[in-house]
Amino acid sequence: MAEIDLGIEGMTCAACVTRVEKVLKRVPGVAAAEVNLATNRARVHADAEVKLEALTEAVSRAGYTAVPVAQVKHARPDPLWPVLVAALLTLPLVLPMLADPFGYGHVLMLPPWVQFLLALPVQFGFGARFYVAAWKSLRGGSASMDVLVALGTTAAFALSTGEMIVAWPGYTMELYFEGASVVITLVMLGRFLEHRARARTTAAIEALAALRPETARIMRDGTEQEVPTASLRAGDVLVIRPGERIAADGVVEDGTGSVDESLLTGESLPVAKAPGERVTGGAINGEARLLVRATSVGAESVLARMIRLVEDAQATKPPIQRLADRVSAVFVPVVVAIALATFLGWWLIGGDLVPAVIHAVAVLVIACPCAMGLATPTAIMVGTGVAARRGILIRDAAALEGAHAVTTVAFDKTGTLTEGHPRLLALHPAPGVSEEEVLRLAVALQSGSEHPLARAVIEAAHGVAIPAADAVRALPGRGVEGVVEGRRLVLGSRRLLDETGATPGDLAEAEAALSAEGRSLAWLATADGETLALLGFGDAVKPTAAAAIARLKALGIRTVLISGDTKAAARTAALALGIDDVQAEVLPADKAAHVAALRAEGGVVAMVGDGVNDAPALAAADVGFAMGTGTDVAMHAAGITLMRGDPALVADAIDLSRRTWAKLRQGLFWAFAYNVLGIPVAAAGFLDPMLAGGAMALSSVSVVLNALSLRRWKPQ
Repeated sequence: MAEIDLGIEGMTCAACVTRVEKVLKRVPGVAAAEVNLATNRARVHADAEVKLEALTEAVSRAGYTAVPVAQVKHARPDPLWPVLVAALLTLPLVLPMLADPFGYGHVLMLPPWVQFLLALPVQFGFGARFYVAAWKSLRGGSASMDVLVALGTTAAFALSTGEMIVAWPGYTMELYFEGASVVITLVMLGRFLEHRARARTTAAIEALAALRPETARIMRDGTEQEVPTASLRAGDVLVIRPGERIAADGVVEDGTGSVDESLLTGESLPVAKAPGERVTGGAINGEARLLVRATSVGAESVLARMIRLVEDAQATKPPIQRLADRVSAVFVPVVVAIALATFLGWWLIGGDLVPAVIHAVAVLVIACPCAMGLATPTAIMVGTGVAARRGILIRDAAALEGAHAVTTVAFDKTGTLTEGHPRLLALHPAPGVSEEEVLRLAVALQSGSEHPLARAVIEAAHGVAIPAADAVRALPGRGVEGVVEGRRLVLGSRRLLDETGATPGDLAEAEAALSAEGRSLAWLATADGETLALLGFGDAVKPTAAAAIARLKALGIRTVLISGDTKAAARTAALALGIDDVQAEVLPADKAAHVAALRAEGGVVAMVGDGVNDAPALAAADVGFAMGTGTDVAMHAAGITLMRGDPALVADAIDLSRRTWAKLRQGLFWAFAYNVLGIPVAAAGFLDPMLAGGAMALSSVSVVLNALSLRRWKPQ
């Protein structure tokens, strides 16, 4: 299957969305099609043999225009001047009605022929767009909101023109030129405001795209050259001056400084970088000049993948939107039938043609289903955009829908709640030996080793003066030995301690306590049997992990730890963090089964992990959260990626998804409420076409503005 993205022009409401989806799905070889009114785009899943021309022709026959996304130009919002001119022409028509309560209506009333001349350019000049769109829609076999606007305003204009033509002396004319003109002006104003508001929903993708610099400075043949970013290749050495954006993902080869990654990861503090460390394209270099060897460029960069993920999330539909689409598919024909019934009812019962037409027009105008088509996509676009700015990448609408309902969060331990590498967590010197002395001797023995425990000791001894060691040799499976300051020392396991003839002595109690916590132990002793110290190693808990668990509990969510570690180590971590349940000594292949068992208990289960071995469990969960600091495999299996690997982002993502879902439901509620309440009121004769036009325009704008209020969301 192939994914084809198209830009769709000419859509105005949810009925248009439904029509375009139908015609695309009818093309042979197309498996699915999703159309987004907020972005005016379609995503088609089809066999590789399906031609682009077949899709564009199908859309064209339906009365719309389709072009490849690469050819879509960022459309500027409609200009304001047509709205202003239409309003100026309409104002003289409305003034008598506004002045009537004050007794001046008859004074401001214009002659019928002047009203006709003012309304004519509004109806057939500025309103021509509605006739064109309505014709295309009907020719394609569907009925959009433009059909309702065209029918309603034409009926009011034609009725008024007929009254003016057939009037005889003494006949009291009932003219509704102002009704038709006001409806067209209000719909134009509503669309102008709606397009302006919708443009703000794409701010997240535009902000991410703006992180890519147009040019990059590279080192070639010993000289600096400026080249277009698009021409960069993996292996190029980038020269990043202080304050510049990094043009591609890479590894620092020279220079030490800090990098601001806030727009990529949501991390507010600069991150220190040294030779050998990775940097991400789009980040801002700090105070130092860096030389960076590019590793990923163009579409393979982290920034490009982020943009694709956000676009993908905004292109998909949650199941709740499909309900709105099904309603929209039959909405316009039903409204036309109700308007016809309204006309016949008022005409046959009241015997007067004019009120019957006006009430039918009000029904047609109030019922435009714009808001239904905008409620879901605008909420999802804003929600996923805000999430991206906070370092949370949501892959699709299904992940967003699942996250808001999560009741249980299962965590992997290593690399997710912990740092992922051992630290020296406990140091117990023997009586008469200082901690500094122990660190000096231990580091001297291990200064040349790359063993994880050796690196942990070296990190812990930062700033301590280290003596030289001689005759250092590794003792496989046991530890290391060497001569430091004239003494032969050993550092290693309890077995190595026993071989020297030493005993734990006063450190036996500390050994038992550390063993109960699941720590890795190492002993420092002299070769002639004197015990100097006990060192305890473990994977340090991330600083934000405890607060992250507390926030999840505050949200009413149960937490579970699923770890391959020993029961002692897993329980120690769970106790320190306040996790509700522990499942320890779980083999990597069995993690998915444990997640499935949690799902079987009921509720919605999320899994948080970072490694290759977590991928099956992430896929098995209702929602998978992958640490962005982990493997690509985990990120592909997850619905949500946390860019900076901070467990606190799990609670942020769930909270934001709940807020987004609330806005989405509010939007759909108000969209349906406007129509469900407005149509009967209009049919009963309590709503004239002008008020109906205002309410219809207000419905679309209010739904979009309600979704945009999500942009103010901040983590608690």
